[in-house]
Amino acid sequence: MDPTIFGKIIRREIPADIVYEDEHLIAFRDIAPQAPVHVLFVPKVHVPTLNDLQPDQAEVVGRLAQAAAAYAKREGFAEDGYRIVMNCNGHGGQTVFQIHLHLLAGAQLGRFGTPH
Repeated sequence: MDPTIFGKIIRREIPADIVYEDEHLIAFRDIAPQAPVHVLFVPKVHVPTLNDLQPDQAEVVGRLAQAAAAYAKREGFAEDGYRIVMNCNGHGGQTVFQIHLHLLAGAQLGRFGTPH
């Protein structure tokens, strides 16, 4: 069982603005968006970080990416472009220890990757 806030959203213990769900994952709007469109795609299987992902779980990340691309197409911004991001551990910016993919879109996004 996922003990994180994302697990609570999956179990409907706390509310979220859910935009997509299937048997493998859930997607919802970020409560502190970093772009006009900021949606989190979260697998229903608990994996704390990318470092914890096992070889037989590779399809988990593929499903997240496919769902994000399908959402971008469905919402009409795929051709303009979007960014997907996965953070790992503290220095990588991960704050919730359940792997998840951020989809950011809706504006020209700046460059990334420079340390603070």
